[in-house]
Amino acid sequence: MTSVKTQDAAPATLPIADRYLEVLAVLCERLPLPAVNWALTGSVGHRLQGVDVEIHDVDVQTDADGALQAAERLREHVVAAPRWRESELMRSLLGALRIHDVTVELMGAIQKRPGPGHPWTEPTDPAAHRVIVRRNRLAIPALSLDYEAGAYASIGRHERAELLRAAAKAWREGRGHGVIRQ
Repeated sequence: MTSVKTQDAAPATLPIADRYLEVLAVLCERLPLPAVNWALTGSVGHRLQGVDVEIHDVDVQTDADGALQAAERLREHVVAAPRWRESELMRSLLGALRIHDVTVELMGAIQKRPGPGHPWTEPTDPAAHRVIVRRNRLAIPALSLDYEAGAYASIGRHERAELLRAAAKAWREGRGHGVIRQ
């Protein structure tokens, strides 16, 4: 069993628009842990952990079974059923939902590689890198900033990786309630 770290959002937490918080409430209700192995990745997960980034959508990372379960449990919101997609650096079971007029990207069994011709990594297990962020009476699973920093660096997004490393360091040093600006 994987141990899960819990981070309480501070009273001075960065604001998140109500429509995104409503989407998070739907996800937390309909994708209960551990029945569905998932966590937020990207801007919403980062902002919940004190990184001042702009939010455009909600990104959910899961395993292959979780992507299919999420699509089934949220079938009335599916705009693109999960299917395998591949780019030069990443491949995953990718799908899309629309909840409260917000796009939610489902990414299952993500694998990365440093470049074409290199071997793919094993699929990411969100449970191995998940923290729980408490906000508005929700227990929201998100990928840890340390993990996210490495993931962003591995696909060449070094500026975001450095931002996430700084935020992760602030949490480790007990300064995680502050705001890390992009």
